[in-house]
Amino acid sequence: MSQNDRVLAELAAELEQRKAASDTESYVASLYKRGTDAILKKVGEEATETILAVKSGSRKDIVHETADLWFHTLVMLADQGLGPQDVLQELDRRRGTSGHVEKAARATNTAPRSE
Repeated sequence: MSQNDRVLAELAAELEQRKAASDTESYVASLYKRGTDAILKKVGEEATETILAVKSGSRKDIVHETADLWFHTLVMLADQGLGPQDVLQELDRRRGTSGHVEKAARATNTAPRSE
């Protein structure tokens, strides 16, 4: 296991543990307690901050904000019972496939949902 794989695996395990932590002692536990909408709001905020960092051109800020975005995305995945391995498997599945081909396949495989 590479160091990067280990970082993701350890962080994912820690995020799972935080589900049982006190929300007064753990920022992540407080996000879980506030619910999915609060987590999604945070992911959106971090995505915006990442975009602004890129627009500013500061490499340091880009890395910092992207780390925040990735972190909160991992919280979102954990909230949904998923982890980084689920995303990495999907990226691996797509590897070697043209983005245009992959996107077209998704469009034809997506049936409208009835409510």
